[in-house]
Amino acid sequence: MTHPELRPRPPSPLVEAADERFGARGVRLLLKRDDLVHPELPGNKWRKLAPNLRAALEAGRDRLVTFGGAYSNHLRATAAAGRLLGLETVGIVRGDELADRPLNDSLARCAADGMRLHFVTRSDYRRKAEPEVLARLLAAAGAADAYPVPEGGSNPLALTGCAELGRELRGAGDVVAVACGTGGTLAGLAAGLAPGQRALGVPVLAGGFLEPEIRSLQTAAFGAPTANWTLAEGHDHGGYARVPASLEAFAADFESRHGLPVERIYVAKLLQALTTLTRAGAFPRGTTLTAIVTGRP
Repeated sequence: MTHPELRPRPPSPLVEAADERFGARGVRLLLKRDDLVHPELPGNKWRKLAPNLRAALEAGRDRLVTFGGAYSNHLRATAAAGRLLGLETVGIVRGDELADRPLNDSLARCAADGMRLHFVTRSDYRRKAEPEVLARLLAAAGAADAYPVPEGGSNPLALTGCAELGRELRGAGDVVAVACGTGGTLAGLAAGLAPGQRALGVPVLAGGFLEPEIRSLQTAAFGAPTANWTLAEGHDHGGYARVPASLEAFAADFESRHGLPVERIYVAKLLQALTTLTRAGAFPRGTTLTAIVTGRP
């Protein structure tokens, strides 16, 4: 029997945002309120986690282990999912220097939801894809027998959940845009869209490393990469979890204009990028642009 938390949910709302910055360029802006798809696991986190959680339960596993940085929304979502499903959770956190410091709000929320945090060196964390290093990290965290969920939740199972998001948006927008961390949401989203639609990803990390990652994820999940997505680099504002004053001001202004709470790490960067690109004429007049609101503050 499927756990009630993992049963399919109705599509999240799609609303129009009347904004003269877009209207002046002949662009219509829609907001896919995927932050409302689940009360505790908003947006892409629920879509990526749900298929993995089903697999864990079907395999009879009672513990999850996953990875993330000190401000990881994925860690928070996994901890909340574990609490809701009665599963133990272990979070392997980048940065052993954090072990002796007070927990920030994000990690404190993980701990409050029952996640056991295990801090590792940044060098080991970077090498976690190497089988020997991974085995050592899991053993040290006491999680060798746990069901593994990758950093950001992005794996072939997760892409099947995100493809459903694309199917919900068929016919709703010429360009569907989403913020990208590990690229899993964009990879699945693009696979679910209708012919003629395209997906646009806005990376929130600097480095230009996502394109091969997304192609690899799509190949693993669907047999080959799709050709209907692109990345808009250069809108990371200095890197993950960095919110300079200019971005904070933009987010506060957007909240005031539209009554929408704007999450700063992902959603603010997405909306600011789309505003900048629209002003630069990146979208032809008559374009309907759909922005996916993946989380809330």
